[in-house]
Amino acid sequence: MYFNVAVIGGGPAGMAAALAAEKKGCSVVVFERDKRLGGILNQCIHNGFGLHYFKEELTGPEYAARFAERVKNAPGITVYDEAMVLSVTPERTVTALSPYAGLITVEAGATVLAMGCRERTAGAIALTGTRPVGIYTAGTAQRLINVDGYSVGKEAVILGSGDIGLIMARRMTFEGVRVKLVLELMPYSSGLKRNIVQCLDDFEIPILYGHTITRVEGAERLRRIYYAEVGEDIRPKPETEKYVDCDTLLLSVGLIPENDLINGIGIKMNPLTSGAVADEYRQTSVPGIFAAGNVLHVHDLVDNVSAEAELAGSAAADYAKGVLSHGEACAVKVGAGVRYTVPQTVYRGTGKVDVYFRTDGVYKNKTLKAESGGETVFSKHRLILTPGEMERIEIDKSKLKDSLTLRLE
Repeated sequence: MYFNVAVIGGGPAGMAAALAAEKKGCSVVVFERDKRLGGILNQCIHNGFGLHYFKEELTGPEYAARFAERVKNAPGITVYDEAMVLSVTPERTVTALSPYAGLITVEAGATVLAMGCRERTAGAIALTGTRPVGIYTAGTAQRLINVDGYSVGKEAVILGSGDIGLIMARRMTFEGVRVKLVLELMPYSSGLKRNIVQCLDDFEIPILYGHTITRVEGAERLRRIYYAEVGEDIRPKPETEKYVDCDTLLLSVGLIPENDLINGIGIKMNPLTSGAVADEYRQTSVPGIFAAGNVLHVHDLVDNVSAEAELAGSAAADYAKGVLSHGEACAVKVGAGVRYTVPQTVYRGTGKVDVYFRTDGVYKNKTLKAESGGETVFSKHRLILTPGEMERIEIDKSKLKDSLTLRLE
């Protein structure tokens, strides 16, 4: 079978990309490994979604349902759910396996990667101690409670202050679980400020920055965790070790873009984001393969995921039709205070381009500058910048001379 555009993943990124490509008159196929479209949004029953994209506040399932309805009603989009993609080639051949459609092989004019991300586990962070029942990643606990209707425990500790962990602190409190403590390795939260306020402060849940778990203890069920303050080298200080009794531990210790599928096909990866290196159209280093959403870099807001995926889907459609064009390439570089940017390449020409970035620490009263060819093309004073919040600036492409460098002064 041939489609103009093949989209791998039916979450918010995949659906937005598919709709954008179909809007340009392309035939589109979407592969989703779950039983329905929506991805992680289907288990995020809290509100706060859609404020930017739909200009109203929605729950995760409501946000997903709006896109899913559009996808189902789009005549040019074919959806394979319960379809596990086995491989994708540089020539954009996608092979998938489905229990009802069997082995599916698709040739595509362009491919959009939208596989999302996965959570880091206890093994990934080398959590020491026993392995009793009661240790979950925050997302697993979220699914167990919100989708499957199970209780995960009575007294909980959360390691890490990622957004999912913060939201689950509130969610478990609603379910009658006593959340005793949140521990964060870094001196700042990796989640949104609003989630710190609404999910911890409003429920008087304490958070200790610069602390981590040293070991867990329990036989059949978790009964205690030991924790300690960490030094400048991020190593625990044994003399500060304390313990807290609990039967549940949630891990909210980071997300990893789900890129195993593209290992070995020549796509250049960014070690800082664990996603592909991409240009302003979200095209990877392999022509015709695009990436968007959390598979490219971990986002804060699903609204930004949708906007980025629409850009990638539209560009993929243009590529498939042979009309994607751009001007002279300009590398985007990081300067003082900036950890990484997306995209990593922009093009000279007319119009504007959005550049997203995260800082490498907490900064107050700084001026963000973007320079090209020795000239300042963007400057704005910011009262505070934190790594937990993605930042965005708009660059006038006509002002680009050569490479673009972002820095804090």
